[in-house]
Amino acid sequence: MFSRTLHIAAWAVLAAGAAHAAGAVPAGPLVTTEWLAQNLHHPQVRLIEVSVNPGLYERAHIPGAVNFSWHADLNDKVRRDIVGPQDFEKLLSKAGVGPDTTVVLYGDTNNWFAAWGAWVFDIYGVKDVKLLDGGRKKWEAENRPQDSRVPSFAPTAYKVGKVNVELRARLADVLAAAQGNGGGAKLVDIRSADEYTGKVFAPAGVPELAVRAGHVPTAVNVPWGQAVQADGTFKSADELRKVYGAVGVDGSKPVITYCRIGERSSHTWFALKKILGYEVRNYDGSWTEYGNAVGVPISNPSGTVWASK
Repeated sequence: MFSRTLHIAAWAVLAAGAAHAAGAVPAGPLVTTEWLAQNLHHPQVRLIEVSVNPGLYERAHIPGAVNFSWHADLNDKVRRDIVGPQDFEKLLSKAGVGPDTTVVLYGDTNNWFAAWGAWVFDIYGVKDVKLLDGGRKKWEAENRPQDSRVPSFAPTAYKVGKVNVELRARLADVLAAAQGNGGGAKLVDIRSADEYTGKVFAPAGVPELAVRAGHVPTAVNVPWGQAVQADGTFKSADELRKVYGAVGVDGSKPVITYCRIGERSSHTWFALKKILGYEVRNYDGSWTEYGNAVGVPISNPSGTVWASK
């Protein structure tokens, strides 16, 4: 405990010095762990963790980060929906986010839920939102400092402006695309090959299931992991263009991404929308909505039948 206290104290001294030498906020949708380590007290930046595993933030997090729970904060507590605009305003106000704040999001599980956060922030028109490239995984792998203290910031009176509903796809949009009536939209299923082909209903151990296996007709399969390198950071824009161009996704037509509950597809939405600049909507209903819907067509190459023995 004594050595940990010394470590935190020493880091606080270093961070205080770094605050006076805060660098310019990088352009683009990503910040590196190196930049963030040198700018933890940047006056323009608010660092927000969006993780899904309970207790993770409380045990340790990047110094200065506030915690937004994916389950409780960024989703509606009553309906299956994203957080409403008034509750979103309260969240950002409590976190001290102003109209000119740069928000840097990061989280566990390959930044999936942090990318969901970036998608929600974009829907509500937050001007400058970035992901920490590589998320918690890379920060921890590099043995960078962590803290268990919960920071406190002067509250703001954040107000949502125009809501960008064009970033979100609904069941009707996906069905139209599957039937060739969706304005040429390309469907990208970012789940594993076994989920896509219907060999499995969902990854092992997950609670959210659909009664049918398979994928939306016409959807191409590009598992989310093809967008990242071994350390969890995104591939370069040129590499991403090749990955998605190989299946006919080149930005010439609008794109709809989906997965099982919308979190992995948020990660691919970020790659396509924020890094490549394509016109992309995320379908957060994803397979748990589509695969449970009555009267919609599916493609199931594996022939798996629900409840069969």
